[in-house]
Amino acid sequence: MPWIYLSIAIVAEVIATSFLKASDGFTKLLPSLAVGAGYVTAFFFLSLTLKEIPVGVAYAVWSGAGVTLIAAIGWIFLGQKLDAAAIAGMGLIVAGVVVLNLFSKATAH
Repeated sequence: MPWIYLSIAIVAEVIATSFLKASDGFTKLLPSLAVGAGYVTAFFFLSLTLKEIPVGVAYAVWSGAGVTLIAAIGWIFLGQKLDAAAIAGMGLIVAGVVVLNLFSKATAH
């Protein structure tokens, strides 16, 4: 269950971050509410995650997945460009998360 909680936290954080630009510095109500609700949800589920997964592992997975998903959303929906170095860097982040989860004893409960 903690991995499901972490997944929910990641998705909520990505949604909240995606609405930051639309909030226009928190001057637009609906996007601002989406940002607030997303971050509250993200931190709530992260707190549940931390009951069973070490904070360093949870944060590594959260940040790695978040960076990659936000960059993909920026590329697909906001027309932002990703060069080869950005793609390679994100690939290394994903690889690091995979190595952490498959081979590290730090993820053991």
